[in-house]
Amino acid sequence: MSENRNRITIAILALGGQGGGVLADWIQEVGRQEGWLAQGTSIAGVAQRTGSTVYYVELARPDASGRLPVMAQMPMPGDVDIVLASELMETGRALLRGFSTAERTTLIGSTHRIYAIGEKMAMGDGRGNGDKIIAAAHERSRRFIGFDMEAATDRSGSVISSIMFGALAGSGALPFPTETFRSVIEKSGIAVTSNFRGFAEGFDAAQKPVAKPVEIAHAVPVATTEKGRELEARVRAELPAAAQENALHGVARLMDYQSGDYAALYIDRLVSLARMDAQPFDLTAEAARHVALWMSYEDTVRVADLKTRAARVERVRDEVKAQDDQVLSVTEFMHPRMQEICEMLPAGLARKLLRSGVAKAFFARFFNTGRHVETTSLRWFLMLRMVARMQALRPRSLRYLEEQERIEGWLSLVHEAVGNGDRALALELVRCQRLIKGYGDTFERGLRNYSAIIALHTSRRQTAAEVRNLRDLALSDETCNALDKAIAAAG
Repeated sequence: MSENRNRITIAILALGGQGGGVLADWIQEVGRQEGWLAQGTSIAGVAQRTGSTVYYVELARPDASGRLPVMAQMPMPGDVDIVLASELMETGRALLRGFSTAERTTLIGSTHRIYAIGEKMAMGDGRGNGDKIIAAAHERSRRFIGFDMEAATDRSGSVISSIMFGALAGSGALPFPTETFRSVIEKSGIAVTSNFRGFAEGFDAAQKPVAKPVEIAHAVPVATTEKGRELEARVRAELPAAAQENALHGVARLMDYQSGDYAALYIDRLVSLARMDAQPFDLTAEAARHVALWMSYEDTVRVADLKTRAARVERVRDEVKAQDDQVLSVTEFMHPRMQEICEMLPAGLARKLLRSGVAKAFFARFFNTGRHVETTSLRWFLMLRMVARMQALRPRSLRYLEEQERIEGWLSLVHEAVGNGDRALALELVRCQRLIKGYGDTFERGLRNYSAIIALHTSRRQTAAEVRNLRDLALSDETCNALDKAIAAAG
């Protein structure tokens, strides 16, 4: 136990803005109030989930002879008594770096996730396996205390640093009384009331079994307009029960994306497929999800709309814990390319601009690099809202015409497979929509892979297993090398 040691080492892994430095200072102050020597250092990481900051705190009992100990500057594998991690992948990083050991370490980590840029940009499901990390945390620690610290933060209206501080006190891993921890918060004089609430949440959670985050189910949307109720009635009357929930989500998504008429086109496409389907109607149910996703492709208009919604601003305010009287400023990096700007224009005009050397020179001069944009400023907000208002012109745009042509071609192949009695192949073709995602380079890479698979299938009919294998290769390797080799091998 740490109580019998003259030296205690503590590693804190936290993301920017989570108060890891404040937590490290609090822990040092607790040690000093109890008569221990304390030292803290930090190793800065890279911003936004490509790395985290590691804070290292070392506590030592004073030597009776008055000699001062030589303390380390950073945590060493196998020599850490306590690890605190603000997020599940940070717990995983601590395990990979050997900070937590089964015979020594008390590991305190949040079970919630903040997805890394690499996870979001993956062609397929790039999320790390949280269950494996939790299992490893139990195996590679003397004691693992895990719970959803983000949910605790929301309940307490506090910050995650106070949650971790409370969990540390509740763990009993430090030989100091709870009142010393509380006095440190009080003496700081900063957000004392809310930090006390967070401390109490963390302290109580440390006494309970390890808890995973609660999965939030997405309720079936309820129509609130006459057009919405009309489309909901069509879904329930014309589509099999197995597909209705996905279809209702799809209708709501497409009405928000474009219009009721566009959502009606979506239902028409599903009804056409459902007439060829049979029990258990898994093909129609799967298509209900993927058709909606493709029809709501991300273009410049959609991005501008989402970035300027009031709900997004409120979400950001909530994430950074902004007070009602605080002014929030959001700065984002934008790098629109000529192709993306032209695609939202009427098709005829867009094609002329894309062929024009003068237009290309203009774009190369004024849009050759990205820029940081304060989207909460009046100037940029109005500019983005103007782009978002081009939603009404979307059906005439070049991108719209191109996407509808691709969707119809894709669905015709699905219909053909069903007509030939190969529902397994039809299902794999429907799932090829997973390759179409995002915008910019991510979209182009996915479209390139999709087109390559479809071209091979068109030239020499593939089996369901062959299509699935090619799709899995495309989703597993963003360099496209594995897919290219497989297609080359297939001739």
